[in-house]
Amino acid sequence: MRVSWNRYFMNLAVQAATRSTCPRKHVGAVIVREKSILSTGYNGSIRGADHCTDIGCLMEGGHCIRTVHAEANALVQAASHGVRLEGAEIYVTASPCFDCFKLIANAGIRTIYYGEFYRDERVLAFAEELGITMKHLGIEDEAPA
Repeated sequence: MRVSWNRYFMNLAVQAATRSTCPRKHVGAVIVREKSILSTGYNGSIRGADHCTDIGCLMEGGHCIRTVHAEANALVQAASHGVRLEGAEIYVTASPCFDCFKLIANAGIRTIYYGEFYRDERVLAFAEELGITMKHLGIEDEAPA
């Protein structure tokens, strides 16, 4: 079975999520332009710091603040390699939080594909206002074309 490009990139985001080091939620992200992978990320601790899976989550306001989100890690990876993201697309297993959405928008990414909607309705309103496309793909397998 040959999957669509969208399913292929979302499957890669799902695979990236398997590297997550926070047991509360495993999230993966893949940034793509013209069917080429530019960067990937998953949620995990600050580079060099202890992981949630080793010492537990650091909770504040009902959220683990020990981890850097998958989207932010993918953006940082691109920046550290000098990769321009203007006009790219991002595939994320869960829709971005508002802070990650702002980073994605400022990076010039114009389309966000997500596997599940995660919490923040403000993202949808701001995406519409800014002309950023939000597309729900789901993370389930698709039937052959």
